[in-house]
Amino acid sequence: MDTPPLTKKKNQSVSVLIFSVALLIVVAVIITQDMNIIKAFISKSGAWGAVISILVYAALGLTLLPSEPLTVFIGALFGPFTALLIAGTGNTLSAMVEYYLGTHVGNATNFIDRRQNLPWGLGKLKVESPIFLIGARMVPGVGPKLVSFTAGIYHVPLLIYLWTSALSVFMGAALFAFGGSGLGSIFSK
Repeated sequence: MDTPPLTKKKNQSVSVLIFSVALLIVVAVIITQDMNIIKAFISKSGAWGAVISILVYAALGLTLLPSEPLTVFIGALFGPFTALLIAGTGNTLSAMVEYYLGTHVGNATNFIDRRQNLPWGLGKLKVESPIFLIGARMVPGVGPKLVSFTAGIYHVPLLIYLWTSALSVFMGAALFAFGGSGLGSIFSK
């Protein structure tokens, strides 16, 4: 007997979520235990350090760990403009990972069908609005991850999500990249 497409999609989403949670735990343990080793490896890797940094940002997207300390380090190591590109690209990739996980939560919970039953009018929340997607990212602490995850759950169109994420990510990355570069020049004297 064939499995109905909706059940198959739901099972696939649950499998992705279970794998993601396991990966989240592994990545969090590795990063929290060995951040100095990761920084040393990046600084010794030359141009490959940029690629490694982008992958570390994507891995940080699976955790609740902030990426700002890495951005400051990259700014001191590579300079502000290179750090801006690395941090912006890496954090945008991280946001896409979070969005992807959110879509699977939305599919696994059948959220689209249940959206209108949310309390306090949350089902009518205009999550796909660029103003919401950019503004909510400015909430310190959980803003960016919460927006990415929520956008995935609400199935915000990918193009709208991508440009709003990139805009706010690159603005934030600029602050920390230039700050890190400034700190690097102070401590190198």
